[in-house]
Amino acid sequence: MASVSTPRVDEVPDKELLARHAQGDPHAFAELVHRHRDRMWAVALRTLGDPDEAADALQDACLSAFRAAGRFRGDAAVTTWLHRIVVNACLDRIRRRSVRPATPMGDDATFDAVAPKMPDPTDAHGVSLDVQQALAHLPYEQRAALVLVDMMGYSVDDAAAVLEVPPGTIKSRCARGRARLAPLLRQHRNRRDARNVGGVEGGGAP
Repeated sequence: MASVSTPRVDEVPDKELLARHAQGDPHAFAELVHRHRDRMWAVALRTLGDPDEAADALQDACLSAFRAAGRFRGDAAVTTWLHRIVVNACLDRIRRRSVRPATPMGDDATFDAVAPKMPDPTDAHGVSLDVQQALAHLPYEQRAALVLVDMMGYSVDDAAAVLEVPPGTIKSRCARGRARLAPLLRQHRNRRDARNVGGVEGGGAP
């Protein structure tokens, strides 16, 4: 009688890995984290802007996911579920440490704390710094939408699922964020250009 081989853990779909973990498989959760750690790390680092803080938040998120796996309902992709947990962990750290003063926001700002702090996909390091500095001035909900959609490549629907808001809310946040970002970027670039002209702050020859 032929035996039926069990799929290797690295061949098992995400949802089945969660189920296996909830049933006591000692290797399933480690494989899940291995698959998605880079993206989870990107979310944490963009949110907090500090590698040590991001590492702590990611550890908190992994522990939360480890404990909550049995409650996963399966109505969203596992990646969406994981990223939502990471965003929550980052928000918890932001609130505890008061990284920045509270900014008045709408009622739907629960998960809106994803801030771009990892290098953006560009070779112009100065532009990346400009974007990071300008985005720091935006409300969290606009930053979240811009980071997920414009910088991390999420679809509007996927970003809406991560932040648990309607797709139309993501679209409007992106539009408002881009409108506010443009003049901020011009200001940052003008200041940087003025410092770099002739190697002397304010421009001109020495």
